[in-house]
Formats: sequence, structure tokens, C-alpha cells
Amino acid sequence: MNLPMPVNFRMSEILQTTPRGLYCPAGGFYIDPTQSVDRAVITHGHSDHARWGCRHYLAARPGETILRMRLTKEAAGSRADTTEAGHTATSLSDDPEFEFLDYGETRTVGGVKISLHPAGHMLGSAQVRLEYRGRVAVVSGDYKLQSDSTCQHFESVSCDLFVTESTFGLPIYRWNEDHEIFAEINAWWRQSSEAGKCCLLYAYAVGKSQRLLAGLDPTIGPIYTHGAVEKGVQAYRTAGVELPETTYVGDQPKGHDWAGAMVIAVPSAHGTPWMRKFGNVSTAMASGWMAIRGARRRRAVDRGFVLSDHVDWPGLMSAVKQSRAKEVWVTHGSTAVVARYLNEQGIDARPIDGHWQHRVEEDD
Repeated sequence: MNLPMPVNFRMSEILQTTPRGLYCPAGGFYIDPTQSVDRAVITHGHSDHARWGCRHYLAARPGETILRMRLTKEAAGSRADTTEAGHTATSLSDDPEFEFLDYGETRTVGGVKISLHPAGHMLGSAQVRLEYRGRVAVVSGDYKLQSDSTCQHFESVSCDLFVTESTFGLPIYRWNEDHEIFAEINAWWRQSSEAGKCCLLYAYAVGKSQRLLAGLDPTIGPIYTHGAVEKGVQAYRTAGVELPETTYVGDQPKGHDWAGAMVIAVPSAHGTPWMRKFGNVSTAMASGWMAIRGARRRRAVDRGFVLSDHVDWPGLMSAVKQSRAKEVWVTHGSTAVVARYLNEQGIDARPIDGHWQHRVEEDD
């Protein structure tokens, strides 16, 4: 049960929107900052949430392999220092400091109790729970309620303020069960294999690709991966996630027979000379955007599979209800629509999209 609100308490003491992202003034840290800062709490390892250049990162332990893969000096390569006035970012000569918490473990910073809870978006994805002076705010990060064998399932967390994403925050977005989607994908692969074709299935390199791999039927044929996907596969395997056997495309000799194979690749590879080596192909995209008429045509692929790592409309409404929050901030996507609907339901909601928001569409 929530404690009585202290005199003169404001939720802005826990969380504020700033040009650098969501900021906790009482604790002096940012959540998924858009620029380099001293202290960052990271919800998950996608590049629009985990940016290189911060001095100290706090994240969920299951995502450690992914964050180290993306945020160390080796991963940074020749990127320039992005230090902002008043914030000292990590230089290219130093690796940042990492701190990882188990789900539910508590860390106190500046009087703010921080704990991380499963978000179900990808391996290591977390909702950030902040408790200060008897009040609780939860930042969802990206999340989904659908099952996923490659990460821990979403966990509802009660709070006073819930910050939710709304990438697919419209009633038209309703996801089918995973087993139905994977049955469609495997049927497409089997049919293409029987026709002597190679299947190219496009998905985001880290998260979506590994979820797809976990749902493939390896008895149909061999599975190959684009280089960017293979890095993510190895990070997942290191973290203990079981996936079917894969082979890096680049390890195959010139003239290799790709007929009957499945190749998991990043969307940016579509239409490039890289595709020519595979000969007769059938192409497909796995994304929530495939629910929209014309999206497959714009992507110029043969098939579109509606599979998203983000919450759908019923899931979004369920997550808000289960949070028991009296105040909701809506970010990423159809923010105005979701906020207006929640207000009609008697919940104090407002969109917080601004210039500090960014979305990498390929993880949708």
C-alpha cells in the first residue's frame, strides 16, 4: 500500500523530461539518455536506448553480454567523444564502468531505491522502478506481454507513475500467439525449400533475430546468419540462451549451394549486392509493421510476418491497468491517442514525446 504523500512532494523529484532523456534529479542519473552523461540506467541493449559514451551504466544482469558487446571501447571503434557541457563522458582510451543487478535486486542512489524488473522485450530488457519518499515511478522501456523463450516474461510492477511506450498504441495492433506466427514462417520456409529456393528473413540483429531463431524448425534445412546477426547470436549463447545451430554466411566458399537454406539477415541488407550470392530467393520481413497494408509492399519483400517485440493495444491497456498507476506518461509512437484514451478512462495521462525521443524502427 502506498504511503501518504509527503507535504510539498512532487513526482518531478523522482522523474523529469530533459533534452538528454528521462532524468531522476534526486538520484542524479538518467534513464536511457540520448547523450553521454555520467550515470545512466539502461533498460535494454538496443542502440536507441543504450548509447556509447557514458561514464557509468547500470542495467539488468541478463543483458550483460549484449551491453558489453555494444558499449566497450572496442565496440565504440573510432566514434568521437560526445561529451556535453557539464557531463564527462568516457574517452575512447577507457571502458565505461558497468554495474549489473539481478531482477528485483535493489540499489540506492541519492536516496532513490532503484530496482529492475523483466520487460519481456529482449534478453536483459528491464523496467526501471524508482522509489523515493514513499512514491514509486516505473519506466517501462520497450516491453511486450507475449511469450518469448529467449528472455524473461514481463512482470507487472505497481506504481504511482507509469511511463509506457506506445510504439503500436492503436487498436488495430493485436498480436497473434507466437506458435501461430512460427507455424507460418516454417511453412513458408518448407514450401520455399521444396521449390529449391533460399529464404532470406529480415529482422533486427539483436533481439528479434534470436527470437526468430528459437522458433525455427531446424529439420527443414540449414540456418545461416548475417554477420551482424551472428554477433547477437553469440551474445545470447554466452548468456545461456539455447538456439538452433547457425553458421555465419561469410564462412561459406564462393559457389556454395544455398537452396533450401534459411538466412537471417538485417533489413538493410535487402536489395544490396550481398543478396546475389544466394541465387533464387524468397524474402520476408518479421515486424509489427507488417500488420499495416502496404508495409510489405514498401519493403519490397515477398512475405510479411506480424511479429513484434513491442506491446500491442490490448497488452498496453492491460499493463497500465495492472500497474495501478494514477498518472501515466506515454512515449514513443501513438502517444496522443493513448493519452487521450486513458484520460477518458479516468487516468491522468499525458504524452511526453519531444526532441529527445528516438526510435530505431528495425527493432519493432
